[in-house]
Amino acid sequence: MQIISNINRFRYGIFQWRMSLSIPGKIAMMFGMAALTGLLAQVRIPLPFTPVPITGQVMAVLLAGVVMGKWWGGGSMALYAGLGIAGVPWFTGFTSGLGATGGYILGFVPATLFLGHFVDTHIKSRRLLPLLGLMLIATLLYYIPGVAWLGLWLNSSGITDIGLSGLLALGVGPFIAVDILKAVLAGLIAFAVIPRQDESS
Repeated sequence: MQIISNINRFRYGIFQWRMSLSIPGKIAMMFGMAALTGLLAQVRIPLPFTPVPITGQVMAVLLAGVVMGKWWGGGSMALYAGLGIAGVPWFTGFTSGLGATGGYILGFVPATLFLGHFVDTHIKSRRLLPLLGLMLIATLLYYIPGVAWLGLWLNSSGITDIGLSGLLALGVGPFIAVDILKAVLAGLIAFAVIPRQDESS
């Protein structure tokens, strides 16, 4: 029982530390999470039949809202997207600018805002099954702009005869299993580090 109590106090301490950080501290964490996202973006598996690779950055995206909360977590993804669009080469493959995957990157912002909102304001969402469900919904939140942007990008590249089913085959189908695995892993990590209630005592 003492071990469990110590773990609970540790989790609560982390959560309280994050909540009580100064503005400069939160800005530093925001830059740090954006940099971590860029680092994990370099973990990539190109697929020969689609311009969208499998990457590791989604793990940072799913955890940003949990670790930093709604606004600072969302801000970290906005920073990642904004600086990458402006020219910082921390998108996958050490690239920048809005390429084929630009819609997914822009979708990271609402996905993180969504997760941060629920974890910060709804204690019941911090249980394992709700967390897993939230991670899966957040995945859908970046799939939608990702597929829409991919369609525009293909169209601008001269590929105009691809329909919705073709877009889903290029931008969703190859990634469902891997992204479910990422969502489950992120949910387990989140469940391990955030308190389900006031566990300070």
